[in-house]
Amino acid sequence: MIYRTLIHAALVSWCGVSLCAQGLTPAQLDAIVAAGDARAIAKAITETFPETELSKGTAVASEGGRFFLAIRSEHAPALVVDDGPPVSVAAAGGGVYYQSIELATGRTHSFYYLVDGRRTGGRTDVAAYLPEAYARGGVPQGKLSEKMVHTSSIYPGMQSDYWIYAPAQYDPKVPAAVMIWQDGEAQIERNGSSRTLNVIDNLIREKKIPVMIQIFISPGVVGDKKMRSIEYDTVSDAYPRFLRDEILVEVAKRYNLRKDAYSRGIGGESSGGICSFNAAWFMPGEFGRVISRIGSYASIQWKSGAPDGGQDYPFKVRKEPKRNIRVWLQDGFNDLENEHGSWPLQNIQMANSLKMRDYDFHFSFGNGTHTRLGGFAEAPTELIWLWRGYDPAKTSQDFAMEPEEKSAPLFRVRVAPRE
Repeated sequence: MIYRTLIHAALVSWCGVSLCAQGLTPAQLDAIVAAGDARAIAKAITETFPETELSKGTAVASEGGRFFLAIRSEHAPALVVDDGPPVSVAAAGGGVYYQSIELATGRTHSFYYLVDGRRTGGRTDVAAYLPEAYARGGVPQGKLSEKMVHTSSIYPGMQSDYWIYAPAQYDPKVPAAVMIWQDGEAQIERNGSSRTLNVIDNLIREKKIPVMIQIFISPGVVGDKKMRSIEYDTVSDAYPRFLRDEILVEVAKRYNLRKDAYSRGIGGESSGGICSFNAAWFMPGEFGRVISRIGSYASIQWKSGAPDGGQDYPFKVRKEPKRNIRVWLQDGFNDLENEHGSWPLQNIQMANSLKMRDYDFHFSFGNGTHTRLGGFAEAPTELIWLWRGYDPAKTSQDFAMEPEEKSAPLFRVRVAPRE
């Protein structure tokens, strides 16, 4: 595996949605191809994609599961998608080649080309969003607050930006469920890479999740010191107390919130993923539902002599008293491997630990790198699963493993030949 190439491509596409957002959509490009005018096809491709992307073999437009890929090459290339068999591409003239394909939604995909037998160009982690990720006519949109700033006492002097999203169906007379998102600044752009606001609006309209107040909170700072890893990667009750005693108290002054763990979810990516699990682990009476994407169950904040680090969570789950929480884990086999640990192996360990203890959990494991896009692509599925069976008349539920998971074997790993 050409690891550096994968990581570089992941960083390039970290915030990618349609990676040529200034040009034609895949559907528009398909329509031009269908008309059969070679000159018009070549013109549409070269006007849609920057020449730098065409020459590098990284040009791609995506919408839902429709992908349109293009490359400029002196020799005819073959296209490889998700490490599948090479497929031929069409020639548009002038050394430009293209292919239009339909891929599975709710996940990310990768591609590259073979030119004269050599690997060329490509990207990893191109998101194929589910239909609920797109704004729909007739679906009422909620209201995102202005940015607010909170000054903490639990983390003395720390200032944190946060936003609140109230769906159109929110009724101040009715206490609403709550979902808290770490790294909240990455989720507030309606048509940005997360598309979270669209997902929330569509799922509430379809009654697949309850009416929920969303809290998007960014990592704090103390002067010039960034607090993200200290907040998120530390195995302690400090951050959950910060949420319970400070942020939720502030938000409750503006909105009528449910206070039961049954009605509170929390989610995040990377260090925000372990942070979300940590909150539920230390305070299962406050946070009952967890989404952990590419969770950093690693030794980032661990120091010799410290009682616990993030790398200990798989074993804490196996040996400490079981918590009444529901957990969605997401990761990919191309995730990080560094001095702090192995993200894929630790997430597999977490999944097996939760399974051994009969937790209500789901493990989504794909081919992605360390990118938010995998979780963003599957967000509707995650939220529907996390909030399935929710009854506003209840304040508690004994979360139980699904029968399909209970009958499934443990997750296993196999060492693949190295390239």
